[in-house]
Amino acid sequence: MEMSTYYAQRMSCRDDGEAEKVAKLYRRTGVDTRGSVLLEQPDTGAITQSFYPPMTAEPQGPTTLDRNSRFAREAPPLACQAAGEAILQSGNTADQITHLVIVTCTGFNSPGVDIELIEQLGLAPTTQRIQIGFMGCHALINAMRTARGLVAADPEACVLICCVELCSLHYQYGYDVQRIVSGALFADGAAAMIVAGSQQSSAADSQSLGVIEATGSYLIPDSRDAMTWTIGDHGFQMTLAATVPGFVERYLPGFLDGWLRSHGESIDSIGGWAVHPGGVRILHAVETALHLDGTALETSRRVLREHGNMSSATLGVILAEFHRQGVPRPWLTLGFGPGLEVEVALLR
Repeated sequence: MEMSTYYAQRMSCRDDGEAEKVAKLYRRTGVDTRGSVLLEQPDTGAITQSFYPPMTAEPQGPTTLDRNSRFAREAPPLACQAAGEAILQSGNTADQITHLVIVTCTGFNSPGVDIELIEQLGLAPTTQRIQIGFMGCHALINAMRTARGLVAADPEACVLICCVELCSLHYQYGYDVQRIVSGALFADGAAAMIVAGSQQSSAADSQSLGVIEATGSYLIPDSRDAMTWTIGDHGFQMTLAATVPGFVERYLPGFLDGWLRSHGESIDSIGGWAVHPGGVRILHAVETALHLDGTALETSRRVLREHGNMSSATLGVILAEFHRQGVPRPWLTLGFGPGLEVEVALLR
């Protein structure tokens, strides 16, 4: 984290006082380590980065074109690795994939990640493609909803979902606390999963993440400005207001109690809480609002600590950890995104 703090200070601070405040913000994030495609390791062995010059040399940093061009170069290998592992672990083969759902909010180009996956992984040229873009941290749930609809319509469908997010391409220059907090939390990563129809046999049922029983959404009233994600001339710009945890505490219990009841469940019956770690305060707000046991969100906290907030890919990592740990079912996947929107999925 020391390296992240160092570069954040170079890109945000005008004096030692601001630099010390940035260091304190980074220490409070709950993030110890995270990945970035921008990291380089020259012959000296020292890890560094050259994409972002100091603010004194370039006050606003790389242009959106520069950042998006880097996305086009760096996203496909990361996506291919995650998707290839998902196919292997599912027991399916590449030629069984009928649909491909790409999820990202950190870069766009066409032909893009979808075409790279088809070509690099040997998917059939008839693979049908869907893009879920710019939906943010809860977008894996939107993808799961899409895949669930596809396999319901065609029991022989086999859907590959791949989330790839390069959040480190969008660090914003200047001393703006909201944007510095966002920069301190976010990281790069990819995650993938297979959603197969009932007529698609799998050679590795023991590797299954379960059945997507239901998904749901709730738009929190009067929260439009609490979380935003817009395209600027120098990268994508996020605002994350201090009011977000308060909105979560106020509105989440009423929505979730009713939604779970409609599917024969309750807060107490959930075996695994896969809550997107948008930050330590958001996790605390969920715990407080739902009166959860102090250990219920430990996996979310650990993923945040070890990987940072990888936007849509983060929930995929948490679900994989649940499977590895043998967490009792049902699982409740929960995320928050611009709107302020709550997205949930129930997995049995």
